[in-house]
Formats: sequence, structure tokens, C-alpha cells
Amino acid sequence: MIASEIKIKPLSVNEAYRRKRYKTVKYKVYEEELLYKLPNLKIDKESKLFLTIVAGLSNRNADLSNIIKPFEDVLQIKYNFNDNKIYKIDMTKEIVKKGKEFIRFNLDSL
Repeated sequence: MIASEIKIKPLSVNEAYRRKRYKTVKYKVYEEELLYKLPNLKIDKESKLFLTIVAGLSNRNADLSNIIKPFEDVLQIKYNFNDNKIYKIDMTKEIVKKGKEFIRFNLDSL
């Protein structure tokens, strides 16, 4: 496959919606649980970061891209860095049985 370059400014999630978005109860529970379960890591806040994610999803129809922003936002809270420092993301979806869902990640300097 040949890569193509399209001359268009990418649209951010913030620009895609008209009104302020509020965290749902489900998101608040996710954030709290994730903050508790994330390991303690030292992040170089000044360097460009490379985020690798393997998402174990039980729904084959789930869009892999939908999990990135909430996960990225919780990472920046836990590790006290600005997510604009993430310059590269590698994501993989694995289909697992219901109840066996997971997120495996690595955050390194480029």
C-alpha cells in the first residue's frame, strides 16, 4: 500500500463538538479505578514520548481509536505530564472473552 498525504488540518476531539462535554459517571469510575491500578513510574516530562497500547476488548465491533483519549488523559493525571508530549502511538486490538478485558501499555522517551 502506498501512503498518501492529504493537505488538511487534522481535527481534534475538542474541535469536533459544539458544547462542553461532561464526564459521565462511568468515566469517573474508570478514571478512579485506573488511577489506583496504574503503576508508579517516572516520566521524563521534557522529552518526546512514545506510547504503546495493547487493548484487550471483548467486542469485535469496538473501535480501537475510541479508547485512546480517555486513557491518555488519565495517564497525564497519574504521571503529571502534558499529553502533547506524546509524539508516537502504537496501538493493537486483541479480542478476549467478556470479563477478561485489559489495557497493556508502555510509555517511553523517543
